[in-house]
Amino acid sequence: MATRQPDMMSEQLRQTTCPYCGVGCGVDISCNVSKRATTLDTVKGTPEHPANFGRLCVKGTNLLETNDLNGRLLHPTMAGQSVDWDTATDLIADKITSTIAQYGADAVAFYVSGQLLTEDYYIANKLMKGYIGSANIDTNSRLCMSSAVAAYKRAFGEDVVPCDYSDLECTDLLVITGSNTAWAHPVLFQRIQRAKLKNPDMKVIVVDPRKTETCTIADLHLPLKPGSDVALFNGLLSYANAQGCIDKSVVESYAEGLEETLKSANALSLDDVAEVCDLDINSIKAFFDAFCKASSAITFYSMGVNQSSAGVDKAQAIINCHLAMDLIAKDGCGPFSITGQPNAMGGREVGGLANMLAAHMDLENPKHISTVKTYWNAPVMPKGQGLKAVDLFNAIEEGKVKFVWIMGTNPVVSMPNRGQVERALSKCDMVVVSDIVESNDTLNYAHIALPATGWSEKDGTVTNSERRISRQRGILPPPGSAKHDWQILCEVAGKMGFGEAFSFTHPSQIFVEYAGLTGYQNDGKRQLDLSPLQALNEAQYNGLSPLQWPFHTVIKAENTASSNSQPSLTSKRPFEDKRFSTPSGKAKLIPVTYKAPLQVTSDAYPFVVNSGRARDQWHTMTRTGKAAKLLAHMPSANVHINPKDAAAMGVENGDLVSLSSAVCKDAPVIYPVKMDTDMRKGEVFIPIHWSAQWGSHSKLGALYDSAVDPISGQPELKHAAVAIAPVTFTTYGKLFVSSVNQSAHNSELSSSYEDALKHVCDYWNTTPLESTEPSSSVNNSDAALSVLNVALNKGRREFVQALIPLLPQNAVLIQFHHHAYSVCLALVDDVLCFAAFLGDKPENATKALAAPHPESTWSVPNAWLASLLNTPISVETQRNLLRGQVDDVFLNGDVVCSCFEVREKTITDAINGGCSTVASLGERLKCGTNCGSCKPALSQLIDKHLVIETQSV
Repeated sequence: MATRQPDMMSEQLRQTTCPYCGVGCGVDISCNVSKRATTLDTVKGTPEHPANFGRLCVKGTNLLETNDLNGRLLHPTMAGQSVDWDTATDLIADKITSTIAQYGADAVAFYVSGQLLTEDYYIANKLMKGYIGSANIDTNSRLCMSSAVAAYKRAFGEDVVPCDYSDLECTDLLVITGSNTAWAHPVLFQRIQRAKLKNPDMKVIVVDPRKTETCTIADLHLPLKPGSDVALFNGLLSYANAQGCIDKSVVESYAEGLEETLKSANALSLDDVAEVCDLDINSIKAFFDAFCKASSAITFYSMGVNQSSAGVDKAQAIINCHLAMDLIAKDGCGPFSITGQPNAMGGREVGGLANMLAAHMDLENPKHISTVKTYWNAPVMPKGQGLKAVDLFNAIEEGKVKFVWIMGTNPVVSMPNRGQVERALSKCDMVVVSDIVESNDTLNYAHIALPATGWSEKDGTVTNSERRISRQRGILPPPGSAKHDWQILCEVAGKMGFGEAFSFTHPSQIFVEYAGLTGYQNDGKRQLDLSPLQALNEAQYNGLSPLQWPFHTVIKAENTASSNSQPSLTSKRPFEDKRFSTPSGKAKLIPVTYKAPLQVTSDAYPFVVNSGRARDQWHTMTRTGKAAKLLAHMPSANVHINPKDAAAMGVENGDLVSLSSAVCKDAPVIYPVKMDTDMRKGEVFIPIHWSAQWGSHSKLGALYDSAVDPISGQPELKHAAVAIAPVTFTTYGKLFVSSVNQSAHNSELSSSYEDALKHVCDYWNTTPLESTEPSSSVNNSDAALSVLNVALNKGRREFVQALIPLLPQNAVLIQFHHHAYSVCLALVDDVLCFAAFLGDKPENATKALAAPHPESTWSVPNAWLASLLNTPISVETQRNLLRGQVDDVFLNGDVVCSCFEVREKTITDAINGGCSTVASLGERLKCGTNCGSCKPALSQLIDKHLVIETQSV
């Protein structure tokens, strides 16, 4: 009898790209591979990748913590029921075809995402614009960088970022505006930090209404009034002209419009700038002098500039300064827009926006339309621009768009005016959603849900913020019946009768077609020309190393079956010869004037809401929210308020406040207060990530009106006008919940256990917790632990009675009711499976650290309960829980270092014990020694707590 051979395992290294921000970091995955399975073991940054040189932020470091199949959408569904692929794609193809026949091509729309790979984007754009015949394909990139795109196109004639990451390291002056780089792009921030250490003469100026962790490297911080950027940079241009820092003859050799632009900028005096921007005039002058004296300067900008009703003009004002002062197209110089998504740039390249064609060609240019139509052999092309994101959802609500296909994005959360988006989707004849998750705010409106591949399965290319193309390689097979987005699109296209044009079987085939289009009838007119790559074979594509366009002229790679060699390509700086992509070959300075935000404050709505990213989270948390470690730094969303404003409202840390706006009056948005001295008075900040999946009233987007930039269509997501008022409940509390399979304890908990708990509360938000206990026969370490922060208008005893029917039937319940707090524990065979801590006042984290105290005993540290859930607990521990007697190790404050779970009090004790640098803290506590994302926070703590003794002489 034959003996079965063992399934041999081999260790392998797979290289891919991080799926988070636009930095585009290379990732090395150590795998164990056998014939039956591949397991992903460890993640590290790719040492040789030019974007990150081995660095990864905390999100990238924890990629594998978010890569399980819990919550994955694994099969197509219709009306919530699983169906096969043919059934789903037949219906989609039939609906698109019938909609076109009855209402025209413009009744069909795609809303796609910077999470798609370039190959996915290309197929979606080709199908919509060349075969459906509409330009109604827009993307969530509209919300993040479309104003930067429009400004680059106006100024340079083409959407080209004229800078590299290396410029950040060799510049004399770095101006960071509208970007909390330390949190949004941590790896680039670390490169900047290192460059400043190597070159002490390098100056960093941060322009931001908030004093963020990015300011830890700033020589000067300008906390300008939100929305006043145009006035500031116009003032700089006028000041530079007055100081004789503009060589007009040089500028006029490569740019047009200087005199008109200077005339417009001169309308504001230095005093005017100070008044409009609400800045100290000496600080403004210090900024202007630094810029005028710098031999090289980078202005590095992001959402704070782009997400504005004047975003294009803001970006143009920045570009005007660089063009006028000849600080462009050379080392360490230029206006550098940083993107927020991993492939927003790739989407721009292939034309994945409603106002673009493809390969940097224009919908308004008949020659470009003809070029693309011929190359695609397309039966029909759009007659003009399509609907941009806000207009698209308006058109859906009005019944003009009957079919929408949403891919890899969550617009119910990310779009402004959430109520309008929800109304639109509820009215649409057919909503199709392609996603990797089985549940999110947008999928609630899907008639058909399609399972797409995720990061570890996707196979294609992405382009980062410095125009560098990298391979994202599929390491694992698609789970369930999930398919790549391009495969799904091709299948639908085939069923619509377009099979010949969409007969791709591998992403390399799509890439080489796209690369050929970028060079077709280009003749050097456009910087984007990837035609040297159009002859790649599958093996060459699979092995493709990171490449940055534009390229120097080279011989194209040969496509031979036996050739695996890479094309020999070298990059060149865009516009290095000062020849731009305009008809005249000259760049354009364009006069711009300051315009106030459209969502203006008033007596009824006196506060400005600003929003942005949290350090350890990503978009709507469908991935990062799965890793409890990534929620340790910021467990939930808070509204950050200046202490003087909080005092005037009569609220403290932890109190709940209700926010309302002109478009959100009836359904209040509620968050806990976090007093923040780094906020300007009259302004508040809320992180963007937490949605209705995470909290009963976490609907930030509902506060924003549909105000947009008139050119780019980008929404004004940094400036909403709101009213804020305290909101009170009878009872507040924390419910600690475990999803452990209770059958081992002769009890059953349904999958909707936590949902049932939510329904008995008037307010809740939820946070996953990380178990600190190893797995055992009575402890399932894979069980999901979470804490529900709740509030309700029931008394504590009445609430506990409402909870009892929801708890395991065979559990032993222990209740304790103090005059100021209540505790309810549920144990099965002495194993703690549920705990409720209730009080009459909101949680105040500062007071909680001083527990036990009658009014704050219920506010116990989450980590303490996470260490006890699913474990047998002694009678003594039960008593400690009832008394709120917290183990000392859990009284060390908030997590600062997520990688090693180092808490604030531990760090401050080390500082008081003599650690005076980030490096010395790392040596003692390990904080900051892994991903480095916490280093700015460590610097802030050192500045706050370090006491330098002085001796008088």
